[in-house]
Amino acid sequence: MSNTALPAEPTPEAVAPAVAPVTRSVSPAEAALLLSRIGFGLLALVAVVALVMAFNLGQKVDSMQEQLARQSADALAQATEARALARQAQETVRDTAARLALAETRIAEVALQRSQLEELMQSLSRSRDENLVVDIDSAVRLALQQAEVTGNVEPLLAALKAGDQRIARAAQPRLAPLQRAMQRDADRIRTIASGDNGEALQKLDELMRGVDDLPTLNAVAVRGLRANTASTAIPADAPWWERALLTVRQEAESLLRVSRIDRPEAVLVAPEQTFFLRENLKLKLLSVRLAMLSRQVDTTRTELASVAATLNKYFDPTSRRTQAAATLLQQLQAQVKSTSPPRVDDTLAALATAAAGR
Repeated sequence: MSNTALPAEPTPEAVAPAVAPVTRSVSPAEAALLLSRIGFGLLALVAVVALVMAFNLGQKVDSMQEQLARQSADALAQATEARALARQAQETVRDTAARLALAETRIAEVALQRSQLEELMQSLSRSRDENLVVDIDSAVRLALQQAEVTGNVEPLLAALKAGDQRIARAAQPRLAPLQRAMQRDADRIRTIASGDNGEALQKLDELMRGVDDLPTLNAVAVRGLRANTASTAIPADAPWWERALLTVRQEAESLLRVSRIDRPEAVLVAPEQTFFLRENLKLKLLSVRLAMLSRQVDTTRTELASVAATLNKYFDPTSRRTQAAATLLQQLQAQVKSTSPPRVDDTLAALATAAAGR
């Protein structure tokens, strides 16, 4: 700044004379001096303002530099920390990835072992079921053949019951249809076996009890003679000569009798052979009983036919006892004809289905 002294303020008395000349005229030198002073003052003012502004700007710049430095330091520290965290995160990710890969490998191994174990268990289960089905099938077929040969259904019922129990112990839902089929067949066979057997045996016992009372064909003459004797009985109060005539008449009638013989071999049976004839008939009835108990249908039919032939050949068909025995034989033959051999079609079909794995 300049040290130039400013002119003293003029007094009122001096103003009036000074104004008068200005109003009149100003010299160029004075005007130039005035302009230079005004310009110098303006320059000085501008310089002061610029200096103040520069000082303020410098302070702001310094503060901005300090702030930038602090921010840079903070950013550097944060970046360093972020790099450290990033390295830790990368290490953690690598560790986690390695553990995850190891876990996935173990899970895959466990899954593979589980699938292999399930396949093994299924294979063992199928093998056990197949063996069970094969054993039951062979046992049922063997018992069926035995029942067809001997007629005895007890082994077949025992085989069906044993198969039912084995399936129940196995507890396999896949074999439930086979179990139900075996139960149905067992119930049907048991019903057929015990339906008419008791009644037929009662009829056989009645026939055997009545064999001794059946009249033979060769006893017709004796019965006729006895009837005639009874019809011509000699009264007790008759005279001696009348009793003598009646006795002679009976003796004469017993000497000769005329009759028609259709089967001479039956009439010519000796009286002592009649006992063996009846015993032979009893033996045939016993054979029928044994065949019926053993469920031998063909044998039962054959023996019944033989009994019927013997009854029609050697015994009197006009007798009521013979007719009653023939009626019983016809009823027995009808019952035997309606008896069918045991069948286990449901069980065999269920066994085939189970063996096929369906």
